[in-house]
Amino acid sequence: MLLLTAETVLTGPDGDRIPGGAVLVDGTTIVATGPRAEIDRHPGAAGAEHRDFPGATILPGLINGHAHLVWDASFAMLQHYFDADDTELLLGVVGRSQQALRAGVTTLRDLGDRRGLVLRVRDAINRGELTGPRLLGSAAPLTPPKGHCWFFGGEVDGIDAIRAQVRHNADLGADVIKVMASGGETTPDSPPTWAQQFSAEELCVVVAEATAAGLPVAAHAHGAQSIADAVAAGVSTIEHCSWLGAENSGPDLREDVAREIGARGIAVCHAYPPDWRGFAEFVGEQRFQAALDRVRWMDQHGVTFLPGTDGGLPTSVFDNYAGALSYYVEAVGWTPGRVVEMATTGAAAALGLDHVGRVAEGFDADLLVVDGDPSADIHALHRQRLVVARGEPVTPETN
Repeated sequence: MLLLTAETVLTGPDGDRIPGGAVLVDGTTIVATGPRAEIDRHPGAAGAEHRDFPGATILPGLINGHAHLVWDASFAMLQHYFDADDTELLLGVVGRSQQALRAGVTTLRDLGDRRGLVLRVRDAINRGELTGPRLLGSAAPLTPPKGHCWFFGGEVDGIDAIRAQVRHNADLGADVIKVMASGGETTPDSPPTWAQQFSAEELCVVVAEATAAGLPVAAHAHGAQSIADAVAAGVSTIEHCSWLGAENSGPDLREDVAREIGARGIAVCHAYPPDWRGFAEFVGEQRFQAALDRVRWMDQHGVTFLPGTDGGLPTSVFDNYAGALSYYVEAVGWTPGRVVEMATTGAAAALGLDHVGRVAEGFDADLLVVDGDPSADIHALHRQRLVVARGEPVTPETN
């Protein structure tokens, strides 16, 4: 048994807090949470290991909704990927997932790797053979021949190939099916970012086949038409959601589609990196401001947001998720409390996880302890004291 006490417990939903709170953990599960005096009377508290954190806050562990653990976040990440064999990539996945955990990320969704390597690491963590966050993986994303991220091994051509690849990923044990509905920026000689890579009919086949396997679908979609087709097909999340017009003609904001995204509860993962200030300088003020405007516009239409970093891309490191979350406060303008909820309770709901994202009885013991109150100051997330992953205490990177 493990008993954690602190000045405040943030249970998950914005505004829900327990002053002078305590959390009692038995094995991998939270068995009680409440005021310290109340939890002290719990039958399991007397023999528990007690860790007290004066001036600190206990909150749910953070959730990163979009990363690529086979990439090393360097500017040569793609060449390093091509040069590495499976053993090297596997070791990199382990190391970077542990970096993420030490930075407070207790759940991470990986949306593209080679031959399901992330799923192998996930299984080793689940068996207790490795320390790491809860991993969700897609294996190789579906993409047309020489399409965006073709090198992961998910190239498909035609309906039959689409069905076969979805079934193959499901057989590997994928937690989610990823489809590259539009082009992207990181793959040389592939379709441009705004271009459709799959027809509306093909995206419907992806979702139908994934649904038959009991899996959600994450659609990478920058182009407005790809976004509209993904929504109509019934995907669970849309990655990037940039609303680019055809032939790179500028933004194509479609209010009817945005309202449909909100009404259906489809989560949008904007996927901005921890060094968002450096990224803003790199892309330029106009492009950065346009991205902010799109986020605010979608928010006005009731869209649910899932935070993620596209971790593994250049400068999108795994050991500074708190930096990525500061973007939503300092650039977008949301309150710290809303962002903390988005990265915990909200992210868990968006990913269909009903046993994480809250500090409550019966939930998995995925916890983060920080100095200060992150619901008032988002930078408190940098001041980490302890990470707990399924009941196991982990020393944060910052200590």
